[in-house]
Amino acid sequence: MDTVSSKDGTTIAFDRLGDGPPIVMVAGAIQHRAVDPSTFQLMELLAPRFTTYRYDRRGRGDSGDTPPYAENREIEDLAALIDHAGGSAFVVGGSSGAILAADAAAAGMPITKLALYEPPFAIGDGTRPPLPSDYVEQIRELAASADPGAAIEYFMTVGVLLPPEALAPMREMPMWPAFEAVAPTIAYDGAIAADTMTGKPLPTDRWSSVTIPTLVMDGDASPVWMRNGVAAMAEVLPNATRVTLAGQTHAVDPAVLAPELEAFFAS
Repeated sequence: MDTVSSKDGTTIAFDRLGDGPPIVMVAGAIQHRAVDPSTFQLMELLAPRFTTYRYDRRGRGDSGDTPPYAENREIEDLAALIDHAGGSAFVVGGSSGAILAADAAAAGMPITKLALYEPPFAIGDGTRPPLPSDYVEQIRELAASADPGAAIEYFMTVGVLLPPEALAPMREMPMWPAFEAVAPTIAYDGAIAADTMTGKPLPTDRWSSVTIPTLVMDGDASPVWMRNGVAAMAEVLPNATRVTLAGQTHAVDPAVLAPELEAFFAS
Protein backbone atom coordinates (compact mmCIF):
# COMPACT_ATOMS: atom_id res chain seq x y z
CA MET A 1 0.00 0.00 0.00
CA ASP A 2 1.05 3.57 -0.74
CA THR A 3 -0.73 6.91 -0.46
CA VAL A 4 -1.14 10.20 -2.28
CA SER A 5 -2.56 13.46 -1.03
CA SER A 6 -5.55 14.89 -2.89
CA LYS A 7 -5.97 18.61 -3.58
CA ASP A 8 -7.95 19.15 -0.36
CA GLY A 9 -5.37 17.26 1.70
CA THR A 10 -7.29 13.97 1.94
CA THR A 11 -5.09 10.87 2.02
CA ILE A 12 -5.90 8.37 -0.72
CA ALA A 13 -4.56 4.82 -0.32
CA PHE A 14 -3.66 2.67 -3.31
CA ASP A 15 -1.96 -0.51 -4.51
CA ARG A 16 0.35 -0.67 -7.52
CA LEU A 17 1.36 -3.73 -9.52
CA GLY A 18 3.14 -4.40 -12.79
CA ASP A 19 5.28 -2.54 -15.29
CA GLY A 20 4.35 -0.51 -18.35
CA PRO A 21 1.84 2.23 -19.22
CA PRO A 22 -0.32 3.10 -16.20
CA ILE A 23 -3.93 2.00 -15.74
CA VAL A 24 -5.95 3.45 -12.85
CA MET A 25 -9.05 1.52 -11.76
CA VAL A 26 -12.09 3.30 -10.30
CA ALA A 27 -14.40 1.16 -8.13
CA GLY A 28 -18.17 1.30 -7.85
CA ALA A 29 -20.35 1.65 -4.76
CA ILE A 30 -19.15 0.06 -1.48
CA GLN A 31 -16.19 -1.58 -3.19
CA HIS A 32 -12.70 -0.99 -1.81
CA ARG A 33 -9.39 -2.80 -1.57
CA ALA A 34 -10.26 -4.89 1.50
CA VAL A 35 -13.40 -6.44 -0.01
CA ASP A 36 -12.62 -6.55 -3.73
CA PRO A 37 -10.36 -9.48 -4.68
CA SER A 38 -11.54 -9.43 -8.30
CA THR A 39 -9.86 -6.08 -8.97
CA PHE A 40 -6.56 -7.42 -7.65
CA GLN A 41 -6.97 -10.46 -9.92
CA LEU A 42 -7.47 -8.06 -12.81
CA MET A 43 -4.31 -6.20 -11.81
CA GLU A 44 -2.34 -9.45 -11.81
CA LEU A 45 -3.60 -10.33 -15.29
CA LEU A 46 -2.67 -6.93 -16.68
CA ALA A 47 0.62 -6.53 -14.76
CA PRO A 48 2.88 -8.11 -17.43
CA ARG A 49 2.14 -5.20 -19.81
CA PHE A 50 0.83 -2.37 -17.63
CA THR A 51 1.42 -0.67 -14.29
CA THR A 52 -1.94 -1.06 -12.60
CA TYR A 53 -3.34 1.03 -9.76
CA ARG A 54 -6.39 0.43 -7.60
CA TYR A 55 -7.32 2.80 -4.80
CA ASP A 56 -9.75 3.24 -1.95
CA ARG A 57 -12.12 6.03 -2.91
CA ARG A 58 -12.50 8.66 -0.19
CA GLY A 59 -14.34 7.48 2.90
CA ARG A 60 -13.41 3.84 2.27
CA GLY A 61 -10.75 1.47 3.58
CA ASP A 62 -7.43 3.16 4.22
CA SER A 63 -8.34 6.45 2.54
CA GLY A 64 -9.47 9.51 4.43
CA ASP A 65 -12.47 11.75 3.91
CA THR A 66 -12.98 15.49 4.17
CA PRO A 67 -16.51 16.94 4.38
CA PRO A 68 -18.51 18.29 2.74
CA TYR A 69 -18.73 15.78 -0.08
CA ALA A 70 -18.63 16.87 -3.72
CA GLU A 71 -17.99 14.77 -6.81
CA ASN A 72 -15.31 17.22 -7.87
CA ARG A 73 -13.27 16.15 -4.85
CA GLU A 74 -13.37 12.57 -6.10
CA ILE A 75 -12.22 13.79 -9.50
CA GLU A 76 -9.34 15.52 -7.71
CA ASP A 77 -8.54 12.22 -5.95
CA LEU A 78 -8.27 10.49 -9.32
CA ALA A 79 -6.17 13.37 -10.61
CA ALA A 80 -3.73 12.84 -7.73
CA LEU A 81 -3.39 9.17 -8.67
CA ILE A 82 -2.83 10.01 -12.33
CA ASP A 83 -0.20 12.59 -11.40
CA HIS A 84 1.56 10.02 -9.23
CA ALA A 85 1.45 7.55 -12.11
CA GLY A 86 3.34 9.94 -14.37
CA GLY A 87 0.92 12.65 -15.44
CA SER A 88 -1.40 10.72 -17.74
CA ALA A 89 -3.03 7.29 -17.64
CA PHE A 90 -5.58 4.89 -18.99
CA VAL A 91 -8.60 4.68 -16.70
CA VAL A 92 -11.04 1.82 -16.07
CA GLY A 93 -14.31 2.45 -14.24
CA GLY A 94 -16.86 -0.09 -13.09
CA SER A 95 -20.52 0.51 -12.25
CA SER A 96 -20.95 3.95 -10.62
CA GLY A 97 -17.16 4.23 -10.82
CA ALA A 98 -17.62 4.26 -14.60
CA ILE A 99 -19.79 7.38 -14.29
CA LEU A 100 -17.15 9.02 -12.09
CA ALA A 101 -14.42 8.09 -14.57
CA ALA A 102 -16.40 9.54 -17.48
CA ASP A 103 -17.06 12.73 -15.50
CA ALA A 104 -13.34 13.00 -14.76
CA ALA A 105 -12.57 12.75 -18.46
CA ALA A 106 -15.20 15.40 -19.18
CA ALA A 107 -13.54 17.63 -16.57
CA GLY A 108 -10.30 17.51 -18.56
CA MET A 109 -8.29 15.04 -16.52
CA PRO A 110 -5.26 13.68 -18.45
CA ILE A 111 -6.89 10.36 -19.36
CA THR A 112 -5.61 8.98 -22.66
CA LYS A 113 -8.11 6.12 -23.05
CA LEU A 114 -11.20 5.25 -21.05
CA ALA A 115 -12.83 1.86 -20.41
CA LEU A 116 -16.26 1.68 -18.75
CA TYR A 117 -18.03 -1.44 -17.53
CA GLU A 118 -21.79 -1.23 -16.98
CA PRO A 119 -22.43 2.30 -15.71
CA PRO A 120 -25.90 2.00 -14.11
CA PHE A 121 -28.60 4.10 -15.73
CA ALA A 122 -32.40 4.25 -15.56
CA ILE A 123 -33.18 5.81 -18.93
CA GLY A 124 -36.97 5.72 -18.95
CA ASP A 125 -37.41 2.80 -21.32
CA GLY A 126 -39.71 0.90 -18.96
CA THR A 127 -37.17 -1.77 -18.00
CA ARG A 128 -36.64 -0.50 -14.45
CA PRO A 129 -38.08 2.12 -12.10
CA PRO A 130 -36.12 5.32 -11.52
CA LEU A 131 -34.57 5.99 -8.14
CA PRO A 132 -36.87 7.75 -5.65
CA SER A 133 -36.34 11.51 -5.53
CA ASP A 134 -35.22 11.22 -1.89
CA TYR A 135 -32.88 8.25 -2.50
CA VAL A 136 -29.69 10.03 -1.40
CA GLU A 137 -31.41 11.47 1.69
CA GLN A 138 -32.66 8.01 2.66
CA ILE A 139 -29.17 6.55 2.30
CA ARG A 140 -27.67 9.29 4.48
CA GLU A 141 -30.26 8.81 7.22
CA LEU A 142 -29.95 5.02 7.25
CA ALA A 143 -26.14 5.11 7.20
CA ALA A 144 -26.19 7.41 10.24
CA SER A 145 -28.63 5.19 12.15
CA ALA A 146 -27.88 2.50 14.72
CA ASP A 147 -27.96 -0.05 11.90
CA PRO A 148 -25.85 1.26 8.99
CA GLY A 149 -26.45 -2.06 7.26
CA ALA A 150 -29.95 -0.77 6.53
CA ALA A 151 -28.38 1.68 4.07
CA ILE A 152 -26.75 -1.21 2.26
CA GLU A 153 -30.04 -3.09 2.15
CA TYR A 154 -31.80 -0.02 0.76
CA PHE A 155 -29.09 0.38 -1.87
CA MET A 156 -29.29 -3.30 -2.82
CA THR A 157 -33.08 -3.46 -3.11
CA VAL A 158 -33.90 0.02 -4.46
CA GLY A 159 -30.69 0.76 -6.38
CA VAL A 160 -29.49 -2.65 -7.56
CA LEU A 161 -33.00 -4.24 -7.51
CA LEU A 162 -31.97 -7.37 -5.63
CA PRO A 163 -34.90 -9.34 -4.18
CA PRO A 164 -35.34 -8.75 -0.41
CA GLU A 165 -34.80 -12.45 0.35
CA ALA A 166 -31.20 -12.12 -0.87
CA LEU A 167 -30.29 -9.72 1.95
CA ALA A 168 -30.36 -12.04 4.97
CA PRO A 169 -27.59 -14.28 3.57
CA MET A 170 -25.54 -11.19 2.73
CA ARG A 171 -25.60 -10.07 6.37
CA GLU A 172 -23.93 -13.38 7.28
CA MET A 173 -21.03 -12.81 4.89
CA PRO A 174 -17.62 -12.16 6.51
CA MET A 175 -17.27 -8.92 4.55
CA TRP A 176 -20.56 -7.45 5.81
CA PRO A 177 -18.92 -5.36 8.60
CA ALA A 178 -16.55 -3.89 6.01
CA PHE A 179 -19.56 -2.94 3.89
CA GLU A 180 -21.24 -1.34 6.91
CA ALA A 181 -18.10 0.72 7.56
CA VAL A 182 -18.43 2.40 4.15
CA ALA A 183 -22.25 2.73 4.18
CA PRO A 184 -22.10 6.56 4.26
CA THR A 185 -20.26 6.56 0.93
CA ILE A 186 -23.23 4.98 -0.86
CA ALA A 187 -24.71 8.48 -0.82
CA TYR A 188 -21.63 9.65 -2.73
CA ASP A 189 -22.35 7.23 -5.55
CA GLY A 190 -26.01 8.16 -5.38
CA ALA A 191 -25.10 11.79 -5.92
CA ILE A 192 -22.85 10.91 -8.87
CA ALA A 193 -25.55 8.79 -10.53
CA ALA A 194 -28.59 10.85 -9.50
CA ASP A 195 -29.15 12.66 -12.79
CA THR A 196 -28.82 9.41 -14.76
CA MET A 197 -31.26 7.39 -12.65
CA THR A 198 -34.32 9.62 -12.96
CA GLY A 199 -36.03 7.70 -15.73
CA LYS A 200 -35.08 10.27 -18.37
CA PRO A 201 -32.86 9.77 -21.43
CA LEU A 202 -29.15 10.32 -20.84
CA PRO A 203 -28.09 13.95 -21.26
CA THR A 204 -26.40 14.54 -24.59
CA ASP A 205 -23.99 17.17 -23.26
CA ARG A 206 -22.61 15.68 -20.01
CA TRP A 207 -19.87 13.74 -21.82
CA SER A 208 -19.83 15.50 -25.19
CA SER A 209 -16.27 16.73 -24.55
CA VAL A 210 -14.95 13.18 -23.99
CA THR A 211 -13.39 12.66 -27.40
CA ILE A 212 -10.73 10.18 -26.30
CA PRO A 213 -11.18 6.53 -27.38
CA THR A 214 -13.66 4.96 -24.99
CA LEU A 215 -14.55 1.28 -24.60
CA VAL A 216 -18.07 0.77 -23.19
CA MET A 217 -18.76 -2.78 -22.04
CA ASP A 218 -21.58 -4.89 -20.69
CA GLY A 219 -22.31 -8.57 -20.11
CA ASP A 220 -24.98 -10.41 -22.05
CA ALA A 221 -26.24 -12.03 -18.82
CA SER A 222 -26.83 -8.66 -17.11
CA PRO A 223 -30.36 -7.25 -16.67
CA VAL A 224 -31.97 -5.65 -19.71
CA TRP A 225 -32.18 -2.24 -17.99
CA MET A 226 -28.43 -2.19 -17.44
CA ARG A 227 -27.61 -3.29 -20.97
CA ASN A 228 -29.93 -0.67 -22.43
CA GLY A 229 -28.22 1.99 -20.33
CA VAL A 230 -24.82 0.88 -21.63
CA ALA A 231 -26.10 1.11 -25.19
CA ALA A 232 -27.32 4.64 -24.49
CA MET A 233 -23.91 5.60 -23.05
CA ALA A 234 -22.16 4.32 -26.16
CA GLU A 235 -24.46 6.49 -28.26
CA VAL A 236 -23.83 9.77 -26.41
CA LEU A 237 -20.03 9.42 -26.14
CA PRO A 238 -18.33 10.93 -29.21
CA ASN A 239 -15.65 8.24 -29.69
CA ALA A 240 -17.05 5.07 -28.14
CA THR A 241 -16.92 1.41 -29.05
CA ARG A 242 -19.35 -0.97 -27.37
CA VAL A 243 -18.40 -4.56 -26.57
CA THR A 244 -20.69 -7.15 -24.98
CA LEU A 245 -18.96 -9.94 -23.04
CA ALA A 246 -20.52 -13.37 -23.41
CA GLY A 247 -21.81 -15.00 -20.23
CA GLN A 248 -20.96 -12.03 -18.02
CA THR A 249 -23.01 -10.20 -15.42
CA HIS A 250 -22.37 -7.01 -13.45
CA ALA A 251 -19.83 -9.09 -11.46
CA VAL A 252 -17.57 -9.53 -14.46
CA ASP A 253 -14.90 -12.26 -14.46
CA PRO A 254 -11.42 -10.66 -14.49
CA ALA A 255 -10.19 -13.43 -16.82
CA VAL A 256 -12.80 -12.34 -19.40
CA LEU A 257 -12.35 -8.60 -18.88
CA ALA A 258 -8.54 -8.52 -18.95
CA PRO A 259 -8.05 -9.50 -22.62
CA GLU A 260 -10.54 -6.84 -23.73
CA LEU A 261 -8.72 -4.17 -21.74
CA GLU A 262 -5.31 -5.33 -22.91
CA ALA A 263 -6.32 -5.24 -26.56
CA PHE A 264 -7.95 -1.81 -26.20
CA PHE A 265 -5.16 -0.14 -24.27
CA ALA A 266 -2.38 -1.70 -26.37
CA SER A 267 -3.85 -0.61 -29.70
